[in-house]
Amino acid sequence: MTERNLAAIVRLSSIAFVVSACSGSAGGNGDTSASGGAGGASTGGTATGGVASVGGASSGGTTAAGAGPSGGGNATGGSATGGTATGGLASVGGAPTGGTATGGAVTTGGSNATGGSATGGKAAGGASTGGSATGGVASTGGSATGGKSTAGTATGGKATGGASTGGGNATGGSATGGRATGGSATGGNATGGTSGGTIGIVLPTANASWDYQIGGAYTPPSGVKVVSRDRNSAPAAGIYNICYVNGFQIQTDEESFWTSQHPTLILRDSSGNPIIDADWGEMLVDTSTDAKRTQLAAIVGSWITKCKTDGFNAVEIDNLDSYSRSNGLLTQANNIAFMALLSAIAHQNGLAIAQKNSSELVGSKAAMGTDFAVVEECNRYSECDTYTAVYGNLVFIIEYRAQDFQVGCTTYPQLSIVLRDLNVSTPSSSSYVYQGC
Repeated sequence: MTERNLAAIVRLSSIAFVVSACSGSAGGNGDTSASGGAGGASTGGTATGGVASVGGASSGGTTAAGAGPSGGGNATGGSATGGTATGGLASVGGAPTGGTATGGAVTTGGSNATGGSATGGKAAGGASTGGSATGGVASTGGSATGGKSTAGTATGGKATGGASTGGGNATGGSATGGRATGGSATGGNATGGTSGGTIGIVLPTANASWDYQIGGAYTPPSGVKVVSRDRNSAPAAGIYNICYVNGFQIQTDEESFWTSQHPTLILRDSSGNPIIDADWGEMLVDTSTDAKRTQLAAIVGSWITKCKTDGFNAVEIDNLDSYSRSNGLLTQANNIAFMALLSAIAHQNGLAIAQKNSSELVGSKAAMGTDFAVVEECNRYSECDTYTAVYGNLVFIIEYRAQDFQVGCTTYPQLSIVLRDLNVSTPSSSSYVYQGC
């Protein structure tokens, strides 16, 4: 027990003593009088076998329905069996409303619960307004551990249906370690709801039909509800739009911008030559130091902000795995740290953010701050389970071979999977391929 709790117990016990001393003879019951002594103090009811403390009932007593504890807390239509405070403190002015608390304690450490249950006990049958709490603290309208929640329940600090754990805000949804609005998240997984860092972030709907249009925008095929497009394209009307941003490498058509204005942010070998991704001919950006990551975040962050301004709902940051092509000049930790900066910017703008590929980094989801995953060829390389273990059904898959696409559709009917041509071209191209399942 902390000094704060001990001091609070002494204070409340003193108040209860004063109330008891002023109340008259023991064991009484009446309309408005307070009964002193072992029977507890009540207003309009009967107290048996216990002592009512300020704002609540203590161990071993039963306060009858309609009885109110003396000193500030009013109980309406509820009873406490076995004591509302057992080894804890009853909240001054905190009243249980319409339910039964068994073996629990009303808020410990000075937090007032209005219509809720408190630390260390289980509130059953309506201990809080809009939810119940087990092992946590229920505040007005729901539960919260280190944050705020609205109309939900908390169990052991994890929220389901409207609670936020870890300091975030939740409205009508749930999240563990983040923020939620309008959906559900358990352990960081959400389905058709929200997560991230700010109220208003909306996640794509899991298992929605989707298209991958980063090679050129066109009218989405019928039934498509989610689309990813390059940051220089306009979002599609009426559906969920993901903004593609190449955050860890340099698009070939943007080389002059970097070489002329930000040459020191290009990753270079000992001879000063840029490190190139051989598959795509793209230079890598240098995420190796805090100072360079901060400068890069200002540039890439401005693109993310523009995605929001243009009307996108989320961003995907490509080439997170650039360290694997850096000739040992970059580390996973470098890119995780940079991704965290970009996630913070996305969330500040009300955008969800996706982890793009890099299955080896899914365990760093919390450190990166990512909300869902956009994955290329996870069926081909047997990696889809790695992503779903962390992101649940919020995994959006692109396959480039028909056989891998068919395997994915059969094995993961709950996921959004699309077959595209390798150049992700538009329907006007002879190489265009699109199929969804």
